[in-house]
Amino acid sequence: MGTLGLFDDTEMDGVQALGPRACVLRGFARPVAGDLLSAIDEVARISAFRHLVTPGGYTMSVAMTNCGALGWTSDSRGYRYTAIDPETGEPWPAMPDALRRLAHDAAAAAGFERFEPDACLVNRYAPGTKLSLHQDKDERDLDAPIVSVSLGMPAVFLFGGLRRDDATAKVPLFHGDVAVWGAEDRLRYHGVMPLKDQPHPTLGSQRINLTFRKAG
Repeated sequence: MGTLGLFDDTEMDGVQALGPRACVLRGFARPVAGDLLSAIDEVARISAFRHLVTPGGYTMSVAMTNCGALGWTSDSRGYRYTAIDPETGEPWPAMPDALRRLAHDAAAAAGFERFEPDACLVNRYAPGTKLSLHQDKDERDLDAPIVSVSLGMPAVFLFGGLRRDDATAKVPLFHGDVAVWGAEDRLRYHGVMPLKDQPHPTLGSQRINLTFRKAG
């Protein structure tokens, strides 16, 4: 799969296939974007965005927080899910209804009707930040899909194969787009190229990504 042509986020809706059980739902979250952003603000007031440190001592460029019964975290002891925010010593904020509904509806639209996430990773990207190729494999339930919502600045999503050195598709993602992958596509390597500074009318020079998972 090659690079898709860039286009404005209002020009194209519908479903773009990325694999047998992987797709982008173009513009799917746009009608409820305001509700999602308000919910994210509520989450961040309880558990603030932070830059995690990898087991190897590298500080991640992407800032993140979590909501739901479980939250993903990283430090010198490794990558893992926890029920407690290590910075506050309290449970992660409950997943707001607006987020849960969107994740459920997007998964159903992609053919995963019974998806009920228990973790939502909230990533905040600034210009120049990126996400290296990786697999999401810390979850106990690898049958459940990943639902990934893009808000704010556009990004180029890298979607590869089951091996790190497999070829990757470069998929532009815009405000309101939702990527969903599961089943035989669940363990595909994926990442995000360094973000260009293309300010969004509402969010300015940042991109917010919501990644919903069934972790427990």
